[in-house]
Amino acid sequence: MKTIKKAIIPAAGLGTRFLPVTKAMPKEMLPIVDKPTIQYIVEEAIESGIEDIIIVTGKGKRAIEDHFDNNFELEQNLMEKGKFELLEKVRHTSEVDIHYIRQKEPKGLGHAVWCARKFIGDEPFAVLLGDDIVQAEVPGLRQLIGQFEETGCSVVGVQQVAENETDRYGIVDPLSAEGRRYQVRNFVEKPKLGTAPSNLAIMGRYVFTPEIFALLDKQEIGAGGEIQLTDAIQQLNQIQDVYAYDFAGKRYDVGEKLGFIRTNLEFALQNEEFGDEVRKMLNELLLEHGTIR
Repeated sequence: MKTIKKAIIPAAGLGTRFLPVTKAMPKEMLPIVDKPTIQYIVEEAIESGIEDIIIVTGKGKRAIEDHFDNNFELEQNLMEKGKFELLEKVRHTSEVDIHYIRQKEPKGLGHAVWCARKFIGDEPFAVLLGDDIVQAEVPGLRQLIGQFEETGCSVVGVQQVAENETDRYGIVDPLSAEGRRYQVRNFVEKPKLGTAPSNLAIMGRYVFTPEIFALLDKQEIGAGGEIQLTDAIQQLNQIQDVYAYDFAGKRYDVGEKLGFIRTNLEFALQNEEFGDEVRKMLNELLLEHGTIR
């Protein structure tokens, strides 16, 4: 069985939820404390054993390429000043090869994945979306790769969401369960409230066999007038098993404003350097605004 060594990170979205800041800055570069969102995603891929990453970008995304480039002047400056901890942070992603391709038209997530087909070739591969950051003892993607190694089949990462949020996600219709792994009857893209077959939502981590590309080749338009990845997964499930895996770990939604703010607050509170000061500051703000007495 071929091992999973390549990953796709789609990063071509317009980031309209975060306008006006995303008019000039890719949403993937918005920081969680002191690190851009996309770096958390790249680090998860590295920790999961990925060796080659292709980032699918679009217009105005050059900052992503600049971020992952080597910066000799900066590294030399940090070395000369003895700032080795900062130097390590700057160099952390150098152990993986990162490539780029442009999605020339905003045709949806399925199309963005399809754009990387020549890079992937005839290999199984991973996809990581940037709207979800996962903190876990075993990286979320690594858990899915483990399931692929057991089954030889595509695996979609899921977690439970509130019933009133199921219309925001691709939802799994489970057929049977074996521990945290589900055999799936259907994959449904953003069902209307009250019609979801379960509350198991697809959470932006996938492992696919290369047969998914033949289905994406059809360029079929789905929900929102876009080429939906979930539709291709549903079709793939009709010709070969596609499992869902309820991966362990805490998932942070950084794809909308409140989730982004909450993630920043939680990561700041976890920071060993200034977490206590952040906690004190938050208490002061709550007192100042009359939230606590």
